[in-house]
Amino acid sequence: MTRTLKNLWFRDPNEPELFINDVVMRMRAGILLIIPLFMGLTLFDVVYTSSWVVDGNTAVDTYETDWEHRIIYTVEATKRTYEYSTQTIILFYALFEMIAGMFVWTARLSPTIWLCSFLARNTPPVWKPLAPKRFAWTLGASFITFCIIFFNPEVFAGWVNALFNSQLLPETENYIPSGIAVNLVWVCIALMWLEAVFGFCVGCKVHALLVKIGVFKAPCEACNNIDWDEIARKHQAKQATKKSPK
Repeated sequence: MTRTLKNLWFRDPNEPELFINDVVMRMRAGILLIIPLFMGLTLFDVVYTSSWVVDGNTAVDTYETDWEHRIIYTVEATKRTYEYSTQTIILFYALFEMIAGMFVWTARLSPTIWLCSFLARNTPPVWKPLAPKRFAWTLGASFITFCIIFFNPEVFAGWVNALFNSQLLPETENYIPSGIAVNLVWVCIALMWLEAVFGFCVGCKVHALLVKIGVFKAPCEACNNIDWDEIARKHQAKQATKKSPK
């Protein structure tokens, strides 16, 4: 318990090359999966359902029919307005979580890292290098930033136009196609589901490919799965055997 509170999901926060507990990381991905699922429901409501709200109590029979002999009614309807302050707050929290996991001191600010480290305290750790995860979370942070802009296009357009002192982006309409946002949310759901359920990190695979072609430098991949704790235990047992009287 003391070690968990001290190190959280890090094997040793003072290591030059940081390693984190993959068990905790997958558990955290499962919790954070709730966020893209919520965004998916929001976008489904916005993109695929009617933007009109019809009051059935005001429906009045006109005693007329259309060309297909359907009865025509007059109704009182209002067009829905969408307000995304809740979605924006949740997305900013998700962005914070992506960034928090990248560094030792920011990890101590993450509620999910604390919670998952505590829940996995009695499970044998699986140590994985932090560098590929940082790359994966950077991709995640870029997706989240795009979604924030999608839900707040007029704010972003105002910043861009003020920065360049020009009307580069419209401030009265959403200039980002909804199809891009919908597909991006599906991608996020798929990536986080693969991470949480199968332990398959797509971002890490992309990072490994970039290491292979020389874009990034990383320690030996074959060394990443070494169980240093087990090696230390065996070494201590061997030393104890040597010291014990025959």
